[in-house]
Amino acid sequence: MLKNFILVTLRNLRRNTLYSVINISGLSIGIACSVLILLWVQDETSFDKFIPKANRIHQVFVNANFDNSIQSWNSVPLPTYEEMKGAHAKIANSVVTGWGGPHLIAKGDQRIMKNGYFASEEFLEMFEFPMVIGDRSVVMKDPSSIVISEELAKVLFKDEDPIGEFLKIDDGSTLQVTGVFEDVPENSTFQFDYLIPWKHREATQQWVVDNKTNWGNYSFQVFIELTGEDDHLEVQESIKGMLMEKGEDDIEREFFLHPMPRWRLHSNFENGKEAGGQHEYVTLFTAIAMFILVIACINFMNLATARSEKRAREVGIRKSLGSKRSQLIFQFYGESIVISLISYLIAVFLVLMLLPSYNNLVDKSLVLDFQSSQFWMFSLAIILVTGVVSGSYPSLYLSSFNPIKTLKGKVAIGKNANLPRKILVVFQVGVAVVLIVGTIVIVKQIDLAKSRDLGYSQEGLITIPGTEETLENYDLIKQELLRKGAIVNMTRSNSSVTNISSNNFLGWPGKPESQRVIFTTIVGSYDYAETMGAKMLMGRDFSKEFATDSSAIVINKAALDIMQLENPIGTQLDLWGEKMNLIGVIDNILMGSPYEQVKPMFMVIDDWGFGTMSLRMPATANVQSSLADIQEVFQQYNPAYPFEYSFTDVDFGRKYKAINLTRNLATIFAFLTIFITGLGLFGLAAFNAQKRTKEIGIRKVLGANVSQITYKLAIDFLKLIGISILLALPIGWFVMNKWLEDFTYRIEISWWVF
Repeated sequence: MLKNFILVTLRNLRRNTLYSVINISGLSIGIACSVLILLWVQDETSFDKFIPKANRIHQVFVNANFDNSIQSWNSVPLPTYEEMKGAHAKIANSVVTGWGGPHLIAKGDQRIMKNGYFASEEFLEMFEFPMVIGDRSVVMKDPSSIVISEELAKVLFKDEDPIGEFLKIDDGSTLQVTGVFEDVPENSTFQFDYLIPWKHREATQQWVVDNKTNWGNYSFQVFIELTGEDDHLEVQESIKGMLMEKGEDDIEREFFLHPMPRWRLHSNFENGKEAGGQHEYVTLFTAIAMFILVIACINFMNLATARSEKRAREVGIRKSLGSKRSQLIFQFYGESIVISLISYLIAVFLVLMLLPSYNNLVDKSLVLDFQSSQFWMFSLAIILVTGVVSGSYPSLYLSSFNPIKTLKGKVAIGKNANLPRKILVVFQVGVAVVLIVGTIVIVKQIDLAKSRDLGYSQEGLITIPGTEETLENYDLIKQELLRKGAIVNMTRSNSSVTNISSNNFLGWPGKPESQRVIFTTIVGSYDYAETMGAKMLMGRDFSKEFATDSSAIVINKAALDIMQLENPIGTQLDLWGEKMNLIGVIDNILMGSPYEQVKPMFMVIDDWGFGTMSLRMPATANVQSSLADIQEVFQQYNPAYPFEYSFTDVDFGRKYKAINLTRNLATIFAFLTIFITGLGLFGLAAFNAQKRTKEIGIRKVLGANVSQITYKLAIDFLKLIGISILLALPIGWFVMNKWLEDFTYRIEISWWVF
């Protein structure tokens, strides 16, 4: 019996080549698209799941009330680390870390920049990153130790045993390797090549020691481990008032806990509550994957029911020979599953061919793991589900034919199948229309952001990370570069123009006592506005010609709009307990998200930290020649560090990463959805034309021309497409309007989109 079913299936595929190709092509493309999307979704949802205690680990966040709006952030005071250890019986451990970043690692003549963290000694015990060499409970107890990754060990020590060897950090501290951990997976929130004990930071950085009892400096990350997975709310309730109890009561603020499993997908907060994040993209693309697969299945169902007349006689003969309806259902389901299997095998081949390009598009290293039991379970599930869904309606419909009527040729095939086919076609086209509208809106939103006035010029602007040597030799470096003509100006600041790394409060005359505004803070050197190409709207920039500029301050237009100062120049502003003289107002500079309004900002002069240097190259200069001159000077005054730079426009472009990915994927899969839908409509149209051959001949004999016949054949599909558009456009508007609500700076959906 099984052999007979298989032979009949293969015979039907061979005899109906066109429809078989359409069915298999549509299913193959649909399955391949779904697999590619779900690979990305699986990777996004797998973040941090390899951490054994993930469900018990939380990061300490702060909710603070500013002008009736709650702001949330994950930087906390340093004393939080020790205070958490005894704050509640269900807190098993706490960890403090820095924010991570590149440091110079040197072994002999080998010098490389690698990313690492300063972390307290409990870090490896809490997060349990697998160790290759060393006991995680003791490897970070010595302040002069360093724990490195397996890859870094191979780079620096080749096949030698690294334990006990010494590494030099930032051309200063010498640390001894005490352990080696497995390379951190790409789906980890923490990305690092080494860990340095927090005690070493305290021994070498006085400002860290000074803040051990300071509850007013929010510059650190603290994580806690709970004794149980369900203790989250109880512990959070007990610690939320800690900041107010420690004297941070100028405004209402409290601690809350953010669980590790939610770090990746639920990272955005609005008014103190989770509000969006990467999970929105995961949900969106999961829905797209499902819709594409369903559309491919609809093609199969439509063609199978449309061609039911061809198989009606077969059903009649089988029933007259004693076949039960259940056997016929099994036959048709079996055919569907065979087609699904063939389609899946082709889809896997397509996925393997496309994965390198797809990985480049989504910036991941996705693979099909043929050795994973999950892969085979998923494969079996998608084959069965696709086969059953595709074959469900045809199987139940065809098997219901009356054998006597079908053998007499009296069964009304089209009448029964017409309405479901129309509904399915309307659904197919509707999904395609929604995707088209969504893609256009996404593209327009990105174009709006990219067309914004940045408030500065990116052309020829590069940034170079600062070091202790560049801080000491800053003036010499600048003079030498100007002499060579490699730059036209240069400045130094605590962060690059594409990044906000510091926020503070500022007071001004007439400020309501209850009003609390967070100001983006730039701590830098002279010539900031000129180097950035920013416009001074009032007053002046910092200058060495004025000895009083050490107590001067410059604000941006957004800050002036909040302060409402009529004659701002010369106004005394309150900062860090001191009076600062307002000397200038600079135009708004877009440093944060391109989809948000520019935040109020102020600038002061100081030598705080090594910072970032911004260099403006001449507009007419040869870029490579200028870079070579810049590199030569930096190697002269900063020889210990490799020369590294980045173009500001490239750094700023990274802000579009998530939405660019959305646009690219939505565009590609919208096109493929249209293609699969069109493939199904083509099959139906071809079958319809074939079925009406005699009618077409009669019409031509009676004088009908080609355009009239084409119209007659097309009008039924055009009506369905028109209905689809009318139904889909309001849905498309609603969905994309909700999506746009996440952006402060956004487009209005114009009529022409529809």
